[in-house]
Amino acid sequence: MSDKNRVVIFDTTLRDGEQCPGASMTFEEKLQVAELLDTMGVDIIEAGFPIASNGDFESVAEIARRTKNAVIAGLSRAAPGDIDRCAEAVRHARRPRIHTFISTSPVHMKYKLQKDPETVLEMIGASVARARGHVDNVEWSAEDATRTEMDFLCRAVEIAIKAGATTINLPDTVGYATPGEYEAMFRTVIERVPNSDQAVFSTHCHNDLGMAVANSLAGLAGGARQIECTVNGIGERAGNAALEEIIMAINVRNDVLRYDTGIDATMLMRASKLVSAVTSFPVQYNKAIVGRNAFAHESGIHQDGMLKNTTTYEIMTPESVGVNKTSLVMGKHSGRAAFRDKLKALGYELGENALNDAFTRFKDLADRKKLVYDEDIEALVDQEIAAAHDRVKLVSLSVIAGSHGPQRATMKMAVDGQVITEECEGNGPVDAVFNCIKAIVPHAAAKLALYQVHAVTEGTDAQAEVSVRLEEGDKAVTGRGSDPDTLVASAQAYIIALNKLHTKRHSLNAAQPAAE
Repeated sequence: MSDKNRVVIFDTTLRDGEQCPGASMTFEEKLQVAELLDTMGVDIIEAGFPIASNGDFESVAEIARRTKNAVIAGLSRAAPGDIDRCAEAVRHARRPRIHTFISTSPVHMKYKLQKDPETVLEMIGASVARARGHVDNVEWSAEDATRTEMDFLCRAVEIAIKAGATTINLPDTVGYATPGEYEAMFRTVIERVPNSDQAVFSTHCHNDLGMAVANSLAGLAGGARQIECTVNGIGERAGNAALEEIIMAINVRNDVLRYDTGIDATMLMRASKLVSAVTSFPVQYNKAIVGRNAFAHESGIHQDGMLKNTTTYEIMTPESVGVNKTSLVMGKHSGRAAFRDKLKALGYELGENALNDAFTRFKDLADRKKLVYDEDIEALVDQEIAAAHDRVKLVSLSVIAGSHGPQRATMKMAVDGQVITEECEGNGPVDAVFNCIKAIVPHAAAKLALYQVHAVTEGTDAQAEVSVRLEEGDKAVTGRGSDPDTLVASAQAYIIALNKLHTKRHSLNAAQPAAE
């Protein structure tokens, strides 16, 4: 591939992805995700929005210090304080970038910014120039570009490049565009803006109408050479263009999409699982590339074809995205070495302490189940990762339930290391369990917005995986727990969500999040 066909991958999982309600990550989790993105070959990691909070600033700064290869970008609004704070956060990066933006559509300028077009153009020039005074690598975004008048968009882009922008991002902020429109927008802007050859053009697509990936690829056809995306497609509202879908679309259909990304596709499943674990956002079973059913075949016709030749129903191999094709069964007689190898095959790399804890839980699970499947182990380790830094932990739980109430739960929880016991009644066993948690850790302002249960594997001894979402004002968090006992899984999920809510509640100096 020639350099003109090299597509730069800009991952914004840690910024736009984390803005998704309930998807906030801890400091340590962000470092984990950034390290994996860097290892798999992502060109640019948008590490956060430094002005949003001290926590966001510190995580961006630490990622900047640690990252070995990728450009580290921070987001800032078109305000001097934002830009300076962003510059301070990324200054330790080997290759820092400031990404600044402002709205350009009539509806955004009138109602959101409450500024006239000429003032916006002045702010574009001033903000880009200020950012360029800090770093050589500056990206400018025209928020809501796809609903911006073409003449005004071309003027804005020309001013941004003249002021020093090296990358121009034209986002489909509200997921409104169709592929043909998005391609035409890039083609027109690049042709009409006289200095367009001095910048790389970028896509940033939201998935409100389910066209984020298609629009991103259409943007390439229009002349863009950077794609902004997120792992598992997480992001505001319906999400962003999914990194794994972009990569595999280019890899599998390279006969048509004649581009190269440099991403190690065999790490896609590992990245998907890590992001799902740290955000407690489950990946839908039929999700393209990384979904549980992406390489599963149940239909007799499909199975017959697969037995004769896998290419009858698979256009890519499971191994090409890091999926372990065979589902080896583990049991109580499996040793630590076999467990470690299994985790590696499933895409997990755990430190020694985390491995020991996970192995202990695996043995406990194996004693309770006849067969332990890959999905059981994944659920177990995902929960281990999510709970690694929790201040509140479940110690023990016993429940009395049946057709004659009241149902009663007795629970021991460790809160900041102190074990507390509580016994509560409820309108059903789950209600009794949750009442115990509320008694031990009062949180009257938080409301239970979602309680969902499904079986991880088949059989009456299958693990239950429970999702719990708590909402408190404008804060929303999701926790997932898994255990053969549905009530234990429910308690774990609620406690994980409660820990996340505590972390989010105590974030300092929160600012209004950005949108693109």
